Amino acid sequence: MLASAPEILHALSERLRAHRLAQGLPQRELALRAGLSLGAVRKLEHDGQCSLETLLRVVQALGLMAELEPLFVLRPLSIAQMEKAELAQKRQRAPRSKWR
Repeated sequence: MLASAPEILHALSERLRAHRLAQGLPQRELALRAGLSLGAVRKLEHDGQCSLETLLRVVQALGLMAELEPLFVLRPLSIAQMEKAELAQKRQRAPRSKWR
């Protein structure tokens, strides 16, 4: 299991590079498809450093967006969990002050 952010970034950059190579894409072609500079793609593959937008553009250009979908699926909540969340969102009124 990956334990730290640097380990995750390293593994992610290696996996994206492997997908690019499996598709026979040179870095320059991936950069063109993603609308990025060649340097941005090189930096991502070398050390995993990039913005979230760069990451998403590369993932989309490689046709891997479906791999991210599970991150954004909301799990169903029980009625008790929904009620608890609703109560937490309600604001309490401040007590009336007796200034006159």
